[in-house]
Amino acid sequence: MSRIIGIDLGTTNSLAAVVDSGIPYVVADAEGQRLTPSVVHFPSRDGEPLVGRVAARSRAVKPRHTVYSVKRFMGRRASDLASEELQVNYPVQPSSTGGVAVEMHGRLWSPEEISAQVLRKLKHDVEVAIGEPITRAVITVPAYFNDSQRNATVKAGELAGLVVERIVNEPTAAALAYGLDKLAEHSLIAVYDLGGGTFDLSILELNNGVFQVLATHGNTRLGGDDLDRRIAEYLAEKIKEGGGPDVASSDVLSARVREAAEQAKIKLSTETGVEIQLPFLTEAWSFSLKLSRQKLEELTGPIIDRTRAHCVRSLADARLKAEDLNQVILVGGQTRMPLVRRKLAEWFGCAEFEEARGDLRLGETYHKAAGPVLNTSQNPDEAVALGAAIQAEILSGGFKNVLLLDVTPLSLGIETFGGLMNVIVPRNSTLPIKAGEMFTTAVDNQRNMLIHVLQGERERAADNWSLGRFELEFEPAPKGVPRVGVQFEIDANGILHVLARDIKTGHQTVVQIKSAVDVDDAAVQKMVEESVEHAFDDLKARQWIEAKVKAATDLPATRKAMSQFMAELDPEYKKQLEESLAGVEEALSTEDSKTRAGDVTRLKAALAQLDQVTVPLAEAQLDRLLGEMANQPPASPPSPSA
Repeated sequence: MSRIIGIDLGTTNSLAAVVDSGIPYVVADAEGQRLTPSVVHFPSRDGEPLVGRVAARSRAVKPRHTVYSVKRFMGRRASDLASEELQVNYPVQPSSTGGVAVEMHGRLWSPEEISAQVLRKLKHDVEVAIGEPITRAVITVPAYFNDSQRNATVKAGELAGLVVERIVNEPTAAALAYGLDKLAEHSLIAVYDLGGGTFDLSILELNNGVFQVLATHGNTRLGGDDLDRRIAEYLAEKIKEGGGPDVASSDVLSARVREAAEQAKIKLSTETGVEIQLPFLTEAWSFSLKLSRQKLEELTGPIIDRTRAHCVRSLADARLKAEDLNQVILVGGQTRMPLVRRKLAEWFGCAEFEEARGDLRLGETYHKAAGPVLNTSQNPDEAVALGAAIQAEILSGGFKNVLLLDVTPLSLGIETFGGLMNVIVPRNSTLPIKAGEMFTTAVDNQRNMLIHVLQGERERAADNWSLGRFELEFEPAPKGVPRVGVQFEIDANGILHVLARDIKTGHQTVVQIKSAVDVDDAAVQKMVEESVEHAFDDLKARQWIEAKVKAATDLPATRKAMSQFMAELDPEYKKQLEESLAGVEEALSTEDSKTRAGDVTRLKAALAQLDQVTVPLAEAQLDRLLGEMANQPPASPPSPSA
């Protein structure tokens, strides 16, 4: 069996790592560099694409044919992309399948094909470094990548000639890298992962070699790219104010300014000021500007602040407070920013800052605090790749005392009668997982059942996301008789398989769910927030629908039974039945057409009254049925209830 390598396929940079003699390390390329820019340059239609650092050098010169940050387009629909995500210097358009395509010299490339170029280079660099062929890999993804995005990552690996043995969430991989030397300890860890294009905050519990994710939250469209874009916008404004050209009018100018913004941001992590020089933006005009760290933080602070809500939500989901944590681990190149570290120290109560030094190394810049330790002991750029290599070694059997338990970030279930969502896999369930429930029909002689798979946190199906629909056929039977088992299985890569089986015949249908809609993370965040905001109203809606479904069964059943005994019913008892039926119907009439809910208390009380009144009628029905079966005389009509 060939060695399994770990790969961090990043938005800005990518890395590959291996484990040698129990020690994980990042593999350097031929130039001795461990970070490979996730950039691909296409010099011609049929020419070999340039990948990595050499491609990055072409970005400012030939921006139209240089692709960067393509990870943001992986597995997503063009119609769901935000306008700022499409602000790249290369042409992006909808593909024939509704996804994203990049046009290069008249040829369309999918994001998976472009990412495969980066993966192929990493694979080659590792093969050269260790002197053996590589065919297997563990690849990391943001924790909030949906099913479609994870499948796209697997496809990219396959196009690069790799068997993807496991997809691992980036913050979980980072926790592996940080915790390898503390396998016997029990601790609670927050992993703050702010990379080039994505952000995640995960809470993990480490206990005797078991890493269990308790909660995760994040944004797949928030990262260093957004910081670069804001700085570039500021530089463009200053250029225009100084009498320079309109940066937005030229792809070359936009690329040069964006590159200058990125370099300034990097330098200001260790310096308090930087001189930005952009010579000859036009033949007769050059630009220079002194940018201070203070101004940088003023520009980017609101973007960093957007990550706080995810931190709060993750702690709430894990049912923890900040002071319960032992460590906050910093992952991703953007966590080098002093502003990020100051914010985290404030939000988690880690420590007070002392900015006497620019590098902010642990022990020299923090005072002792009662809260968790802000752990910066690992290189934030490399922690994810190292963790992927450790997971690869676990799969290879090299590390036998480590177990990784990931979670699903949103609840999964199916739509049931009345338009409710029945949750089968709750949010934050440990992966891999297999769970199922038994369902039946709500209509007589039903020939098939529509399995509508949902994802979300709301009570009503219409308020959640539809992941797909499929049908299961079975023999017609009275309602309530068929038994259909529905099973959800989410594998270790977070990919969902749904099985529906008719228990009587054994006929079954199995589908792999590929998201019908790829909702961006802003919508994911909105979904979770709305589930909290509308929790009380949603609960009332569920109670109303459940009571309404019961009424839809009880009313016709009672009328049918009354018709069987109509000529024999005691007038007083008949009056009680009719009053009870009217009470249920009046309660049903309180439903509001907008909220689709009504007076739940009144409806439940009316149904309880109907249940009580119909007891003698139900007993008479049963006696008559038993009498018919035994060829005995029919039972006497029931008397009114007391």
